[in-house]
Amino acid sequence: MDTSETPEASEALEGSTAPAPGRPVVLLTGGTSGIGREAVQRLAESGATVLTVGRRADRGRRIAEEVTSETPGTVRFQPIDLETFAAVRDLAAWVREETDRLDALVHNAALSSQERYVTPNGVERTFAVNHLAPYLLTHELLGLLADTGDSRVVITASSVHRRGTLDFDDIGFERGYDGLDAYARSKLANVAFTLELAARLGDDERTQGVVANCVHPGFIPTTGLYRDVSWRAKLATRVVGAIPGIGTSVNEGARRLVEVVIDPEYATRTGEYVGDGGPEEPSEEARDPDVRYRLWRVSAELVGVDPNWP
Repeated sequence: MDTSETPEASEALEGSTAPAPGRPVVLLTGGTSGIGREAVQRLAESGATVLTVGRRADRGRRIAEEVTSETPGTVRFQPIDLETFAAVRDLAAWVREETDRLDALVHNAALSSQERYVTPNGVERTFAVNHLAPYLLTHELLGLLADTGDSRVVITASSVHRRGTLDFDDIGFERGYDGLDAYARSKLANVAFTLELAARLGDDERTQGVVANCVHPGFIPTTGLYRDVSWRAKLATRVVGAIPGIGTSVNEGARRLVEVVIDPEYATRTGEYVGDGGPEEPSEEARDPDVRYRLWRVSAELVGVDPNWP
């Protein structure tokens, strides 16, 4: 899907200008609802130029206009669905056309689906959107991040990654699909990818100025993440989220995410899984070098890139 040629995209980009000199530029996916919407607001309030994407063109344009008028920053929106590799590459091309710098790449878009769906690329959709899209988009924009220097890759992960497993013989859940298990697998992939990316960036002289971290924003029952689950699951989510000490607000989740994007503390820290109280140790599987290496190569094969990057 080449959204750069759709009427919605043309309208969204009307009047766009180059980012103001000296202002940081942030690309944040999934910026039209939940913690992504709040994170866009907070980043723009800090003076950043925020490029964001989402599936709802009308909502995205409205948010871009409102936030730009209310804050010292600027928001620009591109309507796009990240489930296909072509769309991810279109997004990267749009970013390169819009700006010559990228201070932070924030992978926030995610979904959870009760039923198993396969994308046009032949990949289970939860894994495609939640993991392969960040993997491919990072590959496509790494040159821009490296040229900017002192830049960051930040992924919205989840503590549910601790219940996930990476079955490389059935990575797409062709057997025994379960929505929560598929989501947990994708979040485990997020964390393992973050750790492997951080290690590889540090080993390459060209990319040593780029750090990579992931964030658990908390359990947020009101987020749009659960839009595709059954009504029973939605009800259970809200009930559990109402228990004191378990649920987290959208504002708090966005605060945690934005902190890792802009706080000087994370300008040099890399390979961190950041939870409620700061960096935590992720699951043993996420830290396993063999698992991380295999995930990297399997992901490269699925999206069609050379696995020997960066």
